[in-house]
Amino acid sequence: MATTMPGQLTLDALATLSPPLPEVEVHGLDMGWYIVRLHRQGAVSVLVNADGETRRFTGTQWISRTLAPLGYTHGILTWADAADEMIGTDVPPVSAEQRMAHGVRVAFDTRH
Repeated sequence: MATTMPGQLTLDALATLSPPLPEVEVHGLDMGWYIVRLHRQGAVSVLVNADGETRRFTGTQWISRTLAPLGYTHGILTWADAADEMIGTDVPPVSAEQRMAHGVRVAFDTRH
């Protein structure tokens, strides 16, 4: 059973992954947009559409409706940190592990 994941995953490819399911990071961007990152054993993949473009959602309910049918019950909500992108700053970027450890859990509605 392979546990590595590519840098990008479509919803169809995500549905075919063997267990364990990756952890879901719901990453909040500016202007009310969210993207989904999937974490498994140190690998991080971004959820993309069939054209390879990052899927953007306008709310966590749309992520829930997309992922709950695949067996996902929750995700970890994280936000972009402006200090991560500052040129010349002494602050190291936040790691994927730190984002997941300190994010906020959001439940997915599995009734859809």
